[in-house]
Amino acid sequence: MSDDTSLHDRAQFTAMVEGTQEDWTTIATHFRDFSKGLPDRVLTHLKLLDGDYGGFPVDRLEHSLQTATRAYRDGRDEPYVVTALLHDIGDTLGSFNHPEIAAAMLRPFVSEQLHWIAHNHGVFQGYYYFHYLGMDRDLREQYRGHPHFEACAEFCEKYDQAAFDPNYDSAPLEFFAPMVARVMARPINSTYGPMAASDR
Repeated sequence: MSDDTSLHDRAQFTAMVEGTQEDWTTIATHFRDFSKGLPDRVLTHLKLLDGDYGGFPVDRLEHSLQTATRAYRDGRDEPYVVTALLHDIGDTLGSFNHPEIAAAMLRPFVSEQLHWIAHNHGVFQGYYYFHYLGMDRDLREQYRGHPHFEACAEFCEKYDQAAFDPNYDSAPLEFFAPMVARVMARPINSTYGPMAASDR
């Protein structure tokens, strides 16, 4: 009985060219329901950074919390704070390109400036340590003159590079959960945004 019910709650095509309005209405309904759980899935993935020190003075989750807490206490708006919280979420899956993963995740929900900061913070953060690893600390200079250069440099200076203090009183992840939910409630820059627009 349950198998029969679930079958009728799914599209009936075997190739998209065969799809009907009824099929796509069913799929859109499922998409809306699934997208509502995105903030929880994101926070669950962020928790994978807990206990992962990688040689740093604090683990990667604490670094994320500390970066977000510093931005929040500095009066930044919720999209900025959420960007600060999630900027390193790609560390687990993108060891060689973590900024791009965070930026891709954030892009539907934040401004172009915040997306650019998330996407490029790794190069800008390198100003503080690349020279110790035989790399060019001035790699960020390739972006000098870009409209978001100063904003990204500021993000790294004020919040990211400063967020490795084991004694800092960071807000817990639960404090940021409602912010993540609000920021991810409505995409502002997504091809699929209209699919999630109703039933919110």
